Amino acid sequence: MDYETIRIIQGYAYWFITLLLVVLLYSYVYHLYKSQKTGKIDYEKYARLALDDNLDDDLIEIRNKKEGKKES
Repeated sequence: MDYETIRIIQGYAYWFITLLLVVLLYSYVYHLYKSQKTGKIDYEKYARLALDDNLDDDLIEIRNKKEGKKES
């Protein structure tokens, strides 16, 4: 293959990958928005995680102690 053909393939690959990444980004943002609107998970609580990191701060979520253990 000559140089011109390789440059054309690189150009098309660049635009295809850029378009693919844009679609993935918007679908992820839509997933986050839909999950928060339906009440599945509240991402606003996690946004303050870096600010509220002292030992005496409130927990983000209360964990169930039985959830992490396997019953035999």
